[in-house]
Order: sequence, then structure tokens, then C-alpha cells
Amino acid sequence: MITLGIVKTFQPIKKLSQFNWTTHSSEGFVRFVGISELLIGAGLILPQLTGIRPLLTPLAALSLCMIMVLAIAEHVKHKETHEIGKNVIIILLAAFVAIGRFSIQNI
Repeated sequence: MITLGIVKTFQPIKKLSQFNWTTHSSEGFVRFVGISELLIGAGLILPQLTGIRPLLTPLAALSLCMIMVLAIAEHVKHKETHEIGKNVIIILLAAFVAIGRFSIQNI
């Protein structure tokens, strides 16, 4: 997540053509997605790692789920249904983290 965020935030747009959706999205939107992925990646790792505000980890996981639902909608809009499987896997993993971390917080 963090690596993809760095790539989408700092690479020139022309180099990002390996991602189909970047060819029909504005540069601002691509940068927004990159920054969002950076922040979500940091939110998944740093709170648990440092012990500072560990409640942020499941919230970051829920944010990732929401972003992936929007990504699925974008793929459907552009008839890229072959890309949806990756998003579903990420949603399942992020939901697992969110549920697990919320459960740990309540113990």
C-alpha cells in the first residue's frame, strides 16, 4: 500500500500508464489516490507499531475498504471488470484487520 502510494504520488503521470485507470483519470485524482494510499498504509502500520492511538489501525482498514468499494465502482464504470478481483481481495484483508483490531481493542 505504501509503495503504491509513493509511486502514484511522485512518479510522472506518463510512467503510471501501467495502471489502466490512470490513462482516463486526471493528474489531480491520481495524486489524491496516491496520497490516500500513503496515509492509509501509515495508518495500518504505525499506530500498532508505536502503541500510539492503536484505534487508528482498524479505522485505516475501514478507510481502505471504502476506497476499494469506490475503485470497484470506477472499474465497472470503465468496463474493467477483470480488475475487480484484486479490489475484493484487498477488501477482505482490510475487513479482517478491522474486525480483528476492533476485537482486540475491546478486550
